[in-house]
This record gives sequence, C-alpha cells and structure tokens, in this order.
Amino acid sequence: MKYVIGLDYGSDSARAVVVNAETGEELASSVKYYPRWMEAKYCVPTANQYRQHPQDYIDVLEFTVKDALSKCPAGTAENVVGIGFDTTGSTPVFTDKNGTPLAMLPEFAENPNAMFVLWKDHTAIKEANEINELAAKWDTDYTSYEGGIYSSEWFWAKALHVLRADEKVRAAAYSAVEHCDWMPALITGTTKPENMLRSRCASGHKAMWLEQWGGLPSEEFLVALDPVLAGLRSRLYTETCASDTKVGTLTEEWAARLGLTTNVAVAVGAFDAHTGAVGAEVKPGALVRIIGTSTCDIMVSSYEEMGDKLIPGICGQVDGSVIPGMIGLEAGQSAFGDVYAWFKNVVAWPVVNVLAKTSLVDEATKQKLIDETLDQIIPALSIEAAKVPVSESSILATDWMNGRRTPDANQMVKGTITGLNLGSSAPLIFRALVEATAFGSKAIVDRFIENGVEIKEIIGIGGISLKSPFVMQTLSDVLNMPIKVAKAEQACAFGTAMFAAVAAGVYAKVEDAQNAMGQGFAKEFYPNAENHRLYLEIYANYQKIGQFTEKELFS
Repeated sequence: MKYVIGLDYGSDSARAVVVNAETGEELASSVKYYPRWMEAKYCVPTANQYRQHPQDYIDVLEFTVKDALSKCPAGTAENVVGIGFDTTGSTPVFTDKNGTPLAMLPEFAENPNAMFVLWKDHTAIKEANEINELAAKWDTDYTSYEGGIYSSEWFWAKALHVLRADEKVRAAAYSAVEHCDWMPALITGTTKPENMLRSRCASGHKAMWLEQWGGLPSEEFLVALDPVLAGLRSRLYTETCASDTKVGTLTEEWAARLGLTTNVAVAVGAFDAHTGAVGAEVKPGALVRIIGTSTCDIMVSSYEEMGDKLIPGICGQVDGSVIPGMIGLEAGQSAFGDVYAWFKNVVAWPVVNVLAKTSLVDEATKQKLIDETLDQIIPALSIEAAKVPVSESSILATDWMNGRRTPDANQMVKGTITGLNLGSSAPLIFRALVEATAFGSKAIVDRFIENGVEIKEIIGIGGISLKSPFVMQTLSDVLNMPIKVAKAEQACAFGTAMFAAVAAGVYAKVEDAQNAMGQGFAKEFYPNAENHRLYLEIYANYQKIGQFTEKELFS
C-alpha cells in the first residue's frame, strides 16, 4: 500500500491526516494548537493585529506527523510516498536571503512585524485603499482578476504596511513568502527565494499575479504605490505552480524529524479553502462552502464557461488555483462561526467574570461549572432558536462583525443588530445572527448567478456543516438550494493528500485522485419553500439596513 499525508494549517491549530492513497481510507489523524498563539502572543485584537510565529508552525508539524503515524499500523511510515500542505491565507512573512523568516533570527525573535501576518490581520486597511485608488487610474488594472477590489487581508497590502511600520524589518527584508509556500520549501531544503516554488493559488488570488501581464504588478506600479517597495518584485517570483507539482523530496534532516524516508514527494502548497474544495470533490457547477470561523466559497469553471467574464467583487478568478485546467473562483465571508463565538462570549461574560470569583464552591468544581456552561451555550441557543418560526423572527442583523470579504470587499463596515425590544431574548438574537450569516451567503451566491456562473449544488465542509443542523437548515432555506455535507471531517487535509498523491505519481491528475480517494457525503439538507418565501422579505430588509449603515455610518 501507498500512503500520503495531508497537513492542514488553520487559524488556531494544524492537523495531519494519514490517508491510503489508493482507497482514500483515513488511517489516523492528529491535531495540535499553536502554543504561542494559544497564549495570545503577538496579537492585539483591538488593533486588528494577528501574527503567528514560524516556530509554532514547525512545532506542530513535528508533533502531528509523528503522533498520527504512531497511531498507524507498523510499516506505514516506510510506505508514505507524498506529503502536502494547505494553510490559511494570505499569510505572508518577510525573509532574509536564505528564505528564513525574520522572526527565526535572534534579533527579531519577539518582533510581530517579523512574523507571519495571519489572514485575518486587518492592520493594512489604509494600504489596501491606496492600492485600489492607484489601480483604478493605472493603465493596467491589476485588481481586475481579484474582483476589482483589493483587500487588507491580502499580500501586497500587508507587505506595504509592515515595511512602513518597521524600519528594522524593512532594512533586513530581502524577500517575502506565503505560509503555504514556506512549509514545502522548508522540508525540501529549497527555501532560497530564487529556488522556491510559488503557489498559483496564493499568488493569483492574493498577490495580483497573472501570466498575461508578466506575473506580479509592475515595478513602476509598486514604486508609485510607495518607494519602500522598490526592488522587492525582482526578489520574489515570476512563475507559479499548481498544487499537483512536486517541489522535491524530504531532506535527510526532515525525514529523520518526521520519521519518514527521503523518498517522500512534497507537493506545492495551497490555501485551505481551495484544497478543501478538492477534498469535497468539487466539479463544475458545485459551490463548495468551507464553513468555519469565516467562510471561503470555491468553484471551478471551464475555460469555455468563463470566456472573458470578470466577476466583480469576489476574491479572484485564477487559472489552475483549484484544479489544473480549470478556472478557480473564490469568494467568502470574513466572519461566520466567529459571529456565533462573539455572541457566546457576550452571553458568557457573567460566567467568566462573576462565577469565576465565587467562593461558594471549591476551585475544581467551579472550573467544571464554567467549562460545562461554556461548552453548552451554542448548542442550547441553537435548540431554542430553532423552535422560533421564521414568521416570528423579528430581529434583524448583518454579518459584518469582521468587515466584509465578498461581495465587494470592505473592511470598514461593521455588524449591526436592530429590531430589539424588551422581549428580545438571547435565542432570538442568536437566531438573527444565524440568519445574517445565511443572508451574507445569499449575497455571494446571487453575485455568481448574476454574472452567468451556474450553480447546480452546494457542498458544505467544516465543523459547522457537520455539527450544526440548525445553521445548515437555515442556510438551505435562505438559499433555496439543497446542501450536501461532505463526510470527511478534515476535507482540507484530504484535498491536500490528493495533491500529494498526484505529486508522488500515484495519479496522473487531481480528478483521478478525487474519484479514488473521495469520501462522499454524510447528509443533505433540503429547503423549506415557505421558509424561503418568508426569508426573501427579511433578506430585502437585510440589504436595506446594510446599504444604510455602509453609506451613512461606516463609509
């Protein structure tokens, strides 16, 4: 038997999944949280700063791979033929001439600006606005294949912000690399910027790379944006690769550290949502929704269907970013599960800040009470909210608690809740928030359909898809579409494993790996026609309140 390992780096943790490359059977998995991240190091939420230390990524890599292999039958490690990575993104870092992230150097070990800038870091809103203003009047609109609006979550805005903010980092920075590119380079010994293979997925969707205009935006454009960017383009890349490409094989050092052989092929990395779509068996006409703290919505389309279409307000359309030989389309919401987590924290304030100080019970019992209460808040709210008929859902909310990703990126907008009265309960407010996330989803689906992209089915992956029937049924009712839920709990890691199998030569193309390794679907939600009719009226009000707040309050 041949085995592959898919590594999925999320916002809080990484997971390794060992998969039979011939059948798709999962042998074992392991998850580990980033230790420094869990201590809330290097992050300032009030300033929208979210940074991660590269050592966190190394620590969880070694632990999860060895831990997962330890759960497998004897002899598995010797027969692992491929390994692949997916990460959140855009999550870039500046490096020295050797491709070493600056935070790995002693003088920058505690400097957040020398660390990876996590996807949800919004410190670069000003820089994103400047990019949009310049692109609009430049002879080439470099944002045109990225939905026409550049986001503070993406590569160039973050790079410019860091270079402006930190003179020492600016002086030491030679090149820059995305997290999904650094991991394969690290374990294959190809970290020098000139040798590093770059992800088509990351570069096309987040760095305005396009083959037709010679790769990245021109030096003239970047210098006009700010002279601090002078010369950086020449130290980055011109060519990019799809994730079925082999970067190389494990170095002797990393083979020993992971308990594998030096024959293991390493695939070019990609972003988690894109590999998740592959793991969920995406095909033309299917919209895959990766539903977690935020959402990413991924589609693939043939060259014939896309033609010369440029879809406004999405997160890019890139040749080969999902499946080679097709156009990958990306959209998404900046907050989905994070909206529910925010409300949970609001409701739980007395538990964390009042009950925690009680002297009526011993410390062990008190902690158990707190933990049990926190675990049960969302399930209990869901049960009660599901009992409320749509016709009695009188509170209205928008889902922009972390800005808006699509359609039409705007990180300045804020979430709203209206229609409150003295009878408004926690379950009613929670229901309005769930409906708001569904309405945000409908805005994305409508944008695709309005621009001639056919959507035949919705596929959901991620923890919320598998664990929250109330959220998924509400989403189905609002969209008026059936929603399949992928069976694989770790669809992103499965997609990465599929790419690893192709890079290792087990399959000739990604579609063959999908057919052989796909896990199918666990359940399907069907829309309630009457609920959908009622939701259309509420959705119209959602659009009105959104337009009002964006124009009058948060412009």
